[in-house]
Amino acid sequence: MKRIAVFASGSGSNAEKIAKHFVESDVARVTLVCTNNKKAGVIDRMKKLGIPVLIFQEDELENGSVLSKLKSAKIDFIALAGFLKKIPNNILQAYERRIVNIHPALLPDYGGEGMYGMRVHEAVVANEEEETGITIHYLTNEYDEGEIIFQARVEVDPEDTPEEVAYKVQQLEHTHYPGVIESLIQELDE
Repeated sequence: MKRIAVFASGSGSNAEKIAKHFVESDVARVTLVCTNNKKAGVIDRMKKLGIPVLIFQEDELENGSVLSKLKSAKIDFIALAGFLKKIPNNILQAYERRIVNIHPALLPDYGGEGMYGMRVHEAVVANEEEETGITIHYLTNEYDEGEIIFQARVEVDPEDTPEEVAYKVQQLEHTHYPGVIESLIQELDE
């Protein structure tokens, strides 16, 4: 049974979907959620599910403290779910090709530093895109540059607001992210 850590900074809806997906799984479990935001909604969501939450300061991410806690928790795989800080090289190297992120657009479009959340959806609407979607990719030390694993698309109607686009994209995230994570974890032992 593999152990998953989810990194999240916000409300935690994706983290919750991932955790619930693996409750009945014989492949893996979410055994730790990590956040840099002591007011993040993900904390309450995980408490309700009985999943431990590690709240850390930014310097702990950089100085090896978080990596040490991941190792002591025997974490095998990391999924980012709305985590906005850059993951340092010490964690990237320790979990090479075992850290994934989900981006709320079809990369390489609307990616890079500062492009997250509503900023992405506002840009999609402002540019009158006909479609958007999600991209699940391996994490590297450059924002949104890692190898693309999976993409799913959704139409953007001309009258859609950024909030409506956000809702459509979130539905894709909740539908696809847990299953893609499970497939990647199954491949670890092949």
